Amino acid sequence: MNTAPVLQITGLSGGYSLNKPVLHDIGLQVQPGEMVGLIGLNGAGKSTTMKHILGLMSPHKGEIAVQGKTRSSDPESYHGALSFVPESPLLYEEMTVREHVEFTARAYGVERSDYESRSSQLAALFNMEDKMDTLSSHLSKGMKQKVMIMCAFVARPALYVIDEPFLGLDPLGIRSLLDFMLELKKSGASILLSSHILSTIENYCDRFIVLHRGKVIAEGTLAEMSAAAGLQGLNLEQLFYELVQGGK
Repeated sequence: MNTAPVLQITGLSGGYSLNKPVLHDIGLQVQPGEMVGLIGLNGAGKSTTMKHILGLMSPHKGEIAVQGKTRSSDPESYHGALSFVPESPLLYEEMTVREHVEFTARAYGVERSDYESRSSQLAALFNMEDKMDTLSSHLSKGMKQKVMIMCAFVARPALYVIDEPFLGLDPLGIRSLLDFMLELKKSGASILLSSHILSTIENYCDRFIVLHRGKVIAEGTLAEMSAAAGLQGLNLEQLFYELVQGGK
């Protein structure tokens, strides 16, 4: 059984300016078949961390590896091993839902038969069957978010990087997404999930990483973080508040 981390970040510092880094010596791992919640206040560095993973920003120092490969050593393998769901949906207005999903499947080299079965499954899961031939410009924000999720999940990479996916989704869509992520996790996929809705992700993530002011201030299971902080018996939202506001 492969126990090497799917995502390994070591000593990462970075940001939009060399003189004012947002991230300070970040280190984290995501193991095979693990869902890790990345949590923090606005401006803590969650999205900046994800942008570095995606290659949209270059580290000031440190290293990021996906399945042991870095962007500099093997960019094709690196990017082919991950998929991303952004906070705000970004779609081509003159393409239909079906065209978006098929375009993504082709980009990842998904076999035609796999694309057809997966796209049908995802359309049914997110109640988008009657919207598959609708232009994205005619969709609501919630439906656009579903398209982004379908595009990410039509591929089967080793790592999913998911940034605030619940914004705009209805309760059924949120539940469908969470249940599907659990299925992917059981199949061996790894998920790095950022969300402010702590009560929703508390029972789904295996571990949590708390970012505050660009630094990792706590990580582990809820029980492990609670024990380390001497704050047993709190739920995730209560513990998070104490960690970032209570001076622990």
